[in-house]
Amino acid sequence: MHQFHFISGLPRSGSTLLAALLSQNPRFHAGMTSPVGSLFAGMMTQFGAGSEFGPVISRDQRRRLLRGLFENFYADQADKDVVFDTNRMWCSRLPAIVDLFPDAKIIACVRNVAWVMDSIERLYRANPYENTKLFVDDTERNTVYSRVDTLAQRNRLVGFPWAALKEAFYGEHAKSLLIVDYDLLTQAPQKIIELVYDFLGEPLFAHDFENVNYDAPEFDQALGLAGLHRVRSKVEFVSRRTILPPDLFEQYSKLSFWLDGSGSESRVIRAKLKQ
Repeated sequence: MHQFHFISGLPRSGSTLLAALLSQNPRFHAGMTSPVGSLFAGMMTQFGAGSEFGPVISRDQRRRLLRGLFENFYADQADKDVVFDTNRMWCSRLPAIVDLFPDAKIIACVRNVAWVMDSIERLYRANPYENTKLFVDDTERNTVYSRVDTLAQRNRLVGFPWAALKEAFYGEHAKSLLIVDYDLLTQAPQKIIELVYDFLGEPLFAHDFENVNYDAPEFDQALGLAGLHRVRSKVEFVSRRTILPPDLFEQYSKLSFWLDGSGSESRVIRAKLKQ
């Protein structure tokens, strides 16, 4: 039986980088967003009120079916002791996750939301001849203002995981949550990885931060956003100027609620590498 843990949090905040690093450990399996989250949500819909079969599926049967989903999907990873499933929805499903896997930990990757928006906007502009599926029509994709505001909606690429993370951060299962800031991960990867292993209760592994490779060009091309899951070989912090207008950058810079942990029991790796 595998030990399951979960990677979640904001897009463009290091989740693919973290998964690529963890996958260097021969005991671990980790990767980009998997289909398990969508399958999980689909099964929950079939179980729920109003579905044809919901009334005849007991709570214990639901738990067995959902747990079996994870075990069967990762059955070909039999040589791995620990499996990390990545999906931005997991922060919104903590009650079920904690019930199914009481020892599971959730690592949520975060970043100043203005820089998240900046990163996505850069990818959008780097693909000027592609109508990415991030936007459904010209009204949404017309300008940087419409694009960023669309992404921030509560059911879209940035707005949903931000709201889900906030729910988990202040929720009753926050003790199972570790917040990892992208900037700190790129500035001090060795120290951050040590803190991640400590949170997981796993023996430390010697990771190679000079040779990290991950890419998913076919997946990114299907989305119309090439480079979305490309990880640079060397883990390092790259300073740059934002391409967002100043008012837009300032607006979204104010959304980092995790910087104030006074109302949460989650663990946060903060500036100066203090918890």
